Amino acid sequence: MAQQHHEMTAGEALSVYLQDQATEFLRSLRLHRESSTDAQGAEEALAAARSLRRAARRVGATLHTFRPLLDQEWTEGLRPELAWLSGTLAREHAYAARLDRLLGALHRLSTPAAPAVGNRAQPPAPRAGEAKAGARKPAGQLAVGAAKAAALLERQLTLARTRAHSAALQAFGSSRFHAVADNVAVMASEVPLRPAPDTDLKPLAAAADAHLTEAVAALPLLRAGHPYNAEALVHGLAADTAPEAQDAPWLKVRSLLRLHRYAQEVLLGAAPPDARLAAAGAALDRHREAAEAAAAAAAAARTPRIAPATAYALGVLHADQRHEVEAARFAFQQAWLREAVTAP
Repeated sequence: MAQQHHEMTAGEALSVYLQDQATEFLRSLRLHRESSTDAQGAEEALAAARSLRRAARRVGATLHTFRPLLDQEWTEGLRPELAWLSGTLAREHAYAARLDRLLGALHRLSTPAAPAVGNRAQPPAPRAGEAKAGARKPAGQLAVGAAKAAALLERQLTLARTRAHSAALQAFGSSRFHAVADNVAVMASEVPLRPAPDTDLKPLAAAADAHLTEAVAALPLLRAGHPYNAEALVHGLAADTAPEAQDAPWLKVRSLLRLHRYAQEVLLGAAPPDARLAAAGAALDRHREAAEAAAAAAAAARTPRIAPATAYALGVLHADQRHEVEAARFAFQQAWLREAVTAP
């Protein structure tokens, strides 16, 4: 099979990959429509939506990387629509995963056996006078506020998830989605290639790899070479520094890594994925999840008229998730540099 893929022309190899993804898109759409409204059907519908989203993401990325081989007008019209669909379908799952992550972290942080955040030293024991005066330990304050913080996060993120679910249902019933599905159905039978394309796949895939390498070179990998980067954490918590600004280059690398991986899928067919790139991608996925969870905790802390103990718990939760951001950067640095050392 790999040899047959190697012997294909560029247009044929690209057509096979896009047709496979289009078929997966249409299959997932059929399963989604056939799912019943009971609990099992709801799970099947979610799984079908995830599969449809993966196919849409791969098609959109492939249209971007190999656009010189494809009909330009058709490509430029379909790419943003696939991005819209993928983004719309991703939100419900993202809110649910974010809530699970934050509630799990709150439980871990508020239990007596929970370790201190990062490498922070344990606070000294209170003096006798302080204890008699009823002074609370920080762990006690966290335990008091954790339950209310969890309830606040659950209200906010459940509401966001419900709205995302409604938006996804509206998207499935919209004329915009039907137009996307019609285009994908056309692609499943025939990919609109440019007349007599003579461009090779390898230079286009190499360009995607070069963009990724350039973006990684701009990252502070030396600073990320520590499991918990206290300097970056201070910048992330500073009032005059938006964490989104320092996260943006890492999120860009995540997007470019996906483009590179999907380009390799087109080139190599059914060959096993690169384990090192998979590890780097998983680290960047955790990076984004932790960064978005920290932002959700910060947003909840800005809720008007919340109790001081609740705000304290949310502040500790925010710091914990920013530490997770730094741990994910460390994991990416380890995976990426290991790949650079071991690559032939």
